[in-house]
Amino acid sequence: MGQFLIKRVLHMIPILLGVSLLTFLLLDLTPGDYFTALENNPQITKERLDQLRAKWHLDESWYVQYGYWIKNLWFANGKLGDLKSQWNKEADGRVWRVIKHAVMPDFGDSLQYKQPSSQLITLRLWNTFMLSLMAMILAWGIALPLGIWAAVKKDSWVDRSCSGIAFLGLSIPEILLGLLALMFAYSTGWFPIGGVESDMYYGVDEWSIPRLMDRFHHLLLPAAVLAASSLAGLMRQMRSNLLDTLRAEYVTTARAKGLGEGWVIYKHALRNAINPLLTIFGYSLAHLLSGAFIVENVMSWPGLGRLTLEALQQQDYPLVVAAVLMATALLMAGNFVADLLLAWSDPRIRLEK
Repeated sequence: MGQFLIKRVLHMIPILLGVSLLTFLLLDLTPGDYFTALENNPQITKERLDQLRAKWHLDESWYVQYGYWIKNLWFANGKLGDLKSQWNKEADGRVWRVIKHAVMPDFGDSLQYKQPSSQLITLRLWNTFMLSLMAMILAWGIALPLGIWAAVKKDSWVDRSCSGIAFLGLSIPEILLGLLALMFAYSTGWFPIGGVESDMYYGVDEWSIPRLMDRFHHLLLPAAVLAASSLAGLMRQMRSNLLDTLRAEYVTTARAKGLGEGWVIYKHALRNAINPLLTIFGYSLAHLLSGAFIVENVMSWPGLGRLTLEALQQQDYPLVVAAVLMATALLMAGNFVADLLLAWSDPRIRLEK
């Protein structure tokens, strides 16, 4: 297991480098740059724009820009000095601060926001993580019981009702579902529209119960929209897997021994039927991340997807690259967790050296 963990971590490095390289290439293919919009401003001279482009290496080829970006990624631009200053601070948390500054790469300053891209990513990443986590809890927490119920009650009204729910969840696009959710929230007033919390709670203790409940209230509707299509697919997959497992010979043998139907289903059939779902856990996380980019922009949720779109519109390449790399890292983390869950769930699976 230790060797497997090390290999997976090492495999992430070339993947992230490849994604960053491809991102730089695609950004270079887009016309103009961040300072193109300033060319029509009479107060900014052409010489000043040339100086700004030279400062950010935008007058160079894309591969030269990528070389400067790699150079400044770690332990550049005073990074070693920052580590020393963090170590010289008070002893409390000294080691943790140094590790945090050493591990967090320097993605460069955002052209639009004039602050480090890593700080912007950190602020928005938490919102996207909470949205995806809540959507995953809703999807898996509802899909698995409904899928099991539909398989056990095959061809009954329960099965037909679950099939109808799955059909609606798969057929309605997330953009349309998000707009319908906004109309529902506006007409009923049951849910807030946009934002992560109400203005009245700014300055209140971050971990106070009223503020946490208000954040949950803002989170619930976007998470439900994001979870809809994943819920439908997981429910159908759970039903199909369990039906196939219930026809297996070892399940028939367990019934012949006189075991109760509930014990046969939940002890013998369910554990084997759920293994294929664990393998698609990483893919479901990828679907949630891609869906989060849509839901965040439609429902005004201040997350990583909305920040990425704003950076793309402004051609803020340091922020775009940082956001894409962070989304890629989250996707690889989901696949990694799926492999570990599968190995834990099925003792027959062994990680080869």
